[in-house]
Formats: sequence, structure tokens, C-alpha cells
Amino acid sequence: MMNENVLREGLLSTAKAMASSGLNTGTAGNASVRCARGFLITPSGRSYEDCSADDMALVAMDGSWQGPFAPSTEWRMHRDVLQAHPEAGAVLHAHSPFATALACHRRTIPAFHYMIARFGGDDIRCAPYATFGTQALSDSALAALENRSACLLANHGMLVFGSDLRRTLSLAVEFETLSEHYWRACQLGEPSILSATEMAEVIALFETYGKPRPAPASGSASTPAAV
Repeated sequence: MMNENVLREGLLSTAKAMASSGLNTGTAGNASVRCARGFLITPSGRSYEDCSADDMALVAMDGSWQGPFAPSTEWRMHRDVLQAHPEAGAVLHAHSPFATALACHRRTIPAFHYMIARFGGDDIRCAPYATFGTQALSDSALAALENRSACLLANHGMLVFGSDLRRTLSLAVEFETLSEHYWRACQLGEPSILSATEMAEVIALFETYGKPRPAPASGSASTPAAV
């Protein structure tokens, strides 16, 4: 696992990038990264521009924490996602404009575009509303994340996880872009939805999307890579 000091710097950079990429404003939203002693998470109520890497709170899986500032009030949700998903290395929660607008309508995002498959299935669910920072919200989010890497939180925002901080931030930006596409498409009426068969084909293709191709067996002809 990466050195904890490197993870602290990476977490702070990610938190600042959430604002510069339009995912967050002010002290809204939070991010975390798995580490050897539990996870590091952004502090509660602090402007990330005013934070140093040492201000990132260290939280153990039992909820105890260390640091100069208290961890984000959403630490339970981050902890529970990391516990439920061993493949998750980082978690990001944002109040981004378009995802939050859809969440306020408590809408599941259907398969209006094939890139929905990027998040593991043929839709992106919206978790039922619960007060921020509560175990009820965490439980709702975990249910919405079953076989998915992202969900909406009703009347709240988005939640996404990935293998590391860089990938998680990238997925969050993609999620917000898809939310904007869906919001805009809905201005013209209900968009056409891809069928279960069409999405199953895309989901299968995404199983190898962005992954290295296996080396051809010795003596066998290789197929040229698609461009």
C-alpha cells in the first residue's frame, strides 16, 4: 500500500480538484482513501484551499480518529463503502450541480446512454433520503451501490468509488457529465432507453475496457489493436 504521507498529499489534491472540476463549491462534499491503518478522509467544515496534507483525518475502521480536525461528518458512509467493497481504494461524495438536481427529484438514471454501463449495470440508482452523516444514509447508499460503483443520494448529491484517487475523481467527473446529458435530454421529453439486451452487450464489453490486453501465445498471430 502507498506511503501514508503520499496518500495525504493525493487526497488533498483530489479535494482541491473537486472544486476546480466543478464537482463542489465551498466546504461541500468529501473524499477518502484507504490506507494501512484504516482510511484518510477530508476534515469536516474546512475549505480545502486552507488545508494542508496533515489536516487530513485518519479514521480507523472502528470509527476512532486522529488529526487536528474532526473527520467529515460522512465518515460512516466512506467507512462502510470501503468495508463492503474490497476493490475500492477511494470514495468521493459531491454536491455537483446536475447529479444533485436529479437526486432532488429522486430519479434513478436509466440506460439512456450506453456509458451508464461504466458504473456496473444498466442504471444508476438513487438511494432513499436519510439525514447526512447517519448510519441510515450509509445503509441506503450501500443498497444503491450493489453491483455498482456510483449512485445518487436523494436530495443530497452523488457517491462514487474507484480503485484509487485518480480513477475515482475521473469516474465522478464522468458521472456528473452523464447526469448533465440526462438532464438536458429530459428537456426534450423522455429519452429513448436502451434495451436490456443492448445494455448486456455493452456491460460485457466494459469488462475489458481500459485493461491491458493479454500477450499473444508464443507462435500465434496477433490481431492488430483497434483504433
